[in-house]
Amino acid sequence: MSPAPDRPSGGEGVNRPRQAAPVTLVVPDPFDTISGGYGYDRRILAGIGALGQPVQVVELAGRHPLPDAAAEAAARGALAALPPDARIVIDGLGLPAFLPLIEELAARRATALIHHPTALETGFGADVREALKARERALFPRMARLIATSELTARRLPEEFGADPARIGVVEPGTDPAPRARGSGGPGVAILAVGSITPRKGHDVLMRALARLPDLDWTLTIVGGERDPVHADGLRALPHELGIAQRVTFAGEADQAELDALYDRADLFALATHWEGYGMAAAEALARGLPVAVTAGGAIADIVPVEAGIVSPPGDVVSLAKALRRVLFDHPLRAAMRDAAWEAGQRLPRWQDRAVAFLAELDRAAAA
Repeated sequence: MSPAPDRPSGGEGVNRPRQAAPVTLVVPDPFDTISGGYGYDRRILAGIGALGQPVQVVELAGRHPLPDAAAEAAARGALAALPPDARIVIDGLGLPAFLPLIEELAARRATALIHHPTALETGFGADVREALKARERALFPRMARLIATSELTARRLPEEFGADPARIGVVEPGTDPAPRARGSGGPGVAILAVGSITPRKGHDVLMRALARLPDLDWTLTIVGGERDPVHADGLRALPHELGIAQRVTFAGEADQAELDALYDRADLFALATHWEGYGMAAAEALARGLPVAVTAGGAIADIVPVEAGIVSPPGDVVSLAKALRRVLFDHPLRAAMRDAAWEAGQRLPRWQDRAVAFLAELDRAAAA
């Protein structure tokens, strides 16, 4: 077990009369992985710590989300080591490993944090997705609480996984106040795509769409860690096959300071995702006043006002290319979208409120 990173010790101005049992997040290792889901987890724990509540992290070894023997052994060891009063939160990525412990999870009123069900991950084969769905259909109804990170994900849990609607809560991600992006300052349009190098993020769709616009002045920077080496190799080869290698940069993983600088130098955010439980990277773009070009894969389209960007069908290269042409070509339109994006970004939830909402969901789990 290890304490949550960057956990503040204060709690000034917050009136919580008693210190509750520790909030324990159980998550596949390593917890310092740079991803939207783990970023959410870290910010929630830091916020709970700032409220004066004890927090800790238990990292699970083994293969996830479809567990191997090592993963299931790690799950058994983690649960056995936790004190009886621990407020257990299991990240959905690690939840399938707990299937043999389903009765104990129910007895201990455990909560599952669902960014999106693992059975919906597009990078897996049909057999893996079916195996994951069987585990999630067994586990979700037995959890004291399911905390989804978007309304869309919450709606799918009863429909597709048999979860009890009365046990589902939603705590959307927050954003931090951020300065307005200054842009590239160049004659062309600097496009930024932020998302792990996995099939679900649709970076190939975005590049194929942009390759249909050789007459326009644009560059693309893709930021994200490589989760699938085979897919990553194919993705890196694609710009050469499409004849756009001079315009595309793979920046790899970026820490927060590096990511802030990349957002600041961008003119347009784009992500051709097949499915997003929320769309944290797009929200961060709006918070900086960047126009947004996305596909309607999951909940991401719900956070983009029509005045602030464009939304195309997922996987539709032709439609995305047409929409991008309009935004790239029309500078006044892009300027208007920047203003609308900035206004929309100021209305997004802030991280300082998210921990309070999360603790309220854990209180509901304890009362279940």
